[in-house]
Amino acid sequence: MISHVNLGKTSPASYQRLSALDATAAAEAVAVGLDPLLIELVKIRASQINGCAFCLRMHSRDALSIGESADRLAVVAAWWESQYFSDKEQAALILAERLTNISLGSAGAHNTVDVDAVLTTQEIAAVSWLVIVINAWNRVAISSHYPVAPERVGVHSNGQV
Repeated sequence: MISHVNLGKTSPASYQRLSALDATAAAEAVAVGLDPLLIELVKIRASQINGCAFCLRMHSRDALSIGESADRLAVVAAWWESQYFSDKEQAALILAERLTNISLGSAGAHNTVDVDAVLTTQEIAAVSWLVIVINAWNRVAISSHYPVAPERVGVHSNGQV
């Protein structure tokens, strides 16, 4: 079992540097023309694979706030089974899965689109950095045991939402 240590509070300099890397990766993604919704989808898919409830909640809320639909969020875990996602989004989701499950190699990776034919070298690099950073954040949140509980608004007297 991993000890309960809040990494951000215990090692604030490392946390701040990860935050700076996150800001740089996001800025580069925007600079190469990646849609903000695609950026959030990549973060959501990697967080699903890693089982990071904290990041899933945060990035789902972020995606909804910039216009993502509940339908697309509901099917992103099985994106290849739907027709909701563009070729570019599919390519980015393939990269997110490959890099998050890097030890599997190409096994288990969906090949619905040719990533190299759909994304430019700069877009591949930008998506890759986004995935690298969200994987790091997932590990920080999970190992620090960030709380993910329902908000108190709408709680019934029996404690149920």
